[in-house]
Amino acid sequence: MSRSDSDSDSGSRLPLTAVLSANAISISGNSLTLIGVPWFALETTGSAGKAGLVAFCAAVPVVVSAIAGGPVIDRIGRRRVSVASDLICALALAAIPLLNRAGLLQFGMLCALMAVTGLFHAPGETSRHVLVPDLARCAGTPLSRAASLYDAVSRGARMTGAAVGGLLVALIGADTVLYVDAGTFLLSALLVLAGLRGVPAAEPLRDAPALNLTAYRADLREGYSFLLRTRLLLAVDLMVMVTNGLALSWTAVLLPIHAREELGGSAAQGLLVAVFGGSALAGALLYGAVGHRFPRRPVFTVGFLISAGPILTAAFTDTVAPMVVAAAFGGLGAGVLNPILTTAFYEVVPEELRSRVGGASTAAVLLTTPLGGLAAGFLVESVGITWALLTVGGAFVLATLSPLFFPVWRELDAPARPSGEAGGAGVAGETVDAGAAGTAAGAGASSSGPATPVPVPAPGGTPPRR
Repeated sequence: MSRSDSDSDSGSRLPLTAVLSANAISISGNSLTLIGVPWFALETTGSAGKAGLVAFCAAVPVVVSAIAGGPVIDRIGRRRVSVASDLICALALAAIPLLNRAGLLQFGMLCALMAVTGLFHAPGETSRHVLVPDLARCAGTPLSRAASLYDAVSRGARMTGAAVGGLLVALIGADTVLYVDAGTFLLSALLVLAGLRGVPAAEPLRDAPALNLTAYRADLREGYSFLLRTRLLLAVDLMVMVTNGLALSWTAVLLPIHAREELGGSAAQGLLVAVFGGSALAGALLYGAVGHRFPRRPVFTVGFLISAGPILTAAFTDTVAPMVVAAAFGGLGAGVLNPILTTAFYEVVPEELRSRVGGASTAAVLLTTPLGGLAAGFLVESVGITWALLTVGGAFVLATLSPLFFPVWRELDAPARPSGEAGGAGVAGETVDAGAAGTAAGAGASSSGPATPVPVPAPGGTPPRR
């Protein structure tokens, strides 16, 4: 199976610019969702447990679509999947305030509509993310620079979207913010539709066998087999699987509740997410400029540990200033994570397997995210917000210490391709930032969150949309 070898787009920066712009707009919308939906759930239900249940319903379909989506993306085409994904998410998000204002929205409907966005946004994120190496080559941009730029643009968008989202929730209400969010999906779809026209890597695989059940299972097996044979990818996914669940509990439940009860409302939450995102942007740009001079493993480990700062700080303060400081330092640490792991993923995974391995890896790192929001909501109702923050923050720190104790992580500095695999220089993996996690992807770690980038925890973010 191969894509067209036409090089008519060689030397063109337009496709890469279109994908970066679409992702920036989409992630800005992600930030609006991150702030708007939890506040909408809290305002309409008054229950931390129900807010956690909404997060659960949004996260479960992300895992399902990531598990099954890789072979479908390749056959339908990355451009078509990205556009269709954004359009469906726009309709689902716009339906929430429309039904609410008509007096028809029930709690079950809210959960169902968030499940639709979860089911469809993951393939869209994955389809854009796996295009970056081809588009970088087309634009004449080094892969490490394109990966850092992709992450930096994403973080800048998250910062801007969070700041605007917090203010908009305070000024015009959470339901109206969801209209704006739907608009970002529409604009992202239009950019991809126009900017990737005629790009061979974005089109369906040529001469691919029909997607019958046998071929579909074979494609899935190929992606998961590659993941399981690649020790570093497996180690990264196991660690991030844990941290993503904890990160989602922070961003979807604990942070909104802490902001509402202790920090003065949604504007404070938006400020913290924006500060974290701005610092993460600075960290990603700094790593893109000088990161190649340093070994990856120690930089990654220290960055991951620092990114947990906002969660633990929230347990000891009810004022905004210390949280802003923690968000600034945490963001710097989180900023180095995705560039390191994205570069590693691109280096180790052959182009023809990226969608399948990316889907498998994204599914793996998002397995615990449905439980994160659900558990956090009931944890708050059982032991209170302070003990919930200490529990989640402590567990996150313990999980991020694994690169110091397991020898497989040494491969982050000198990764190896699984035996028998051809192509590419060997490396593997990628992470999502906890402080802004999410991504989700996956990610991706998005994010959340995604294989493609993996999420990490910050004061407000979601796993990359994959």
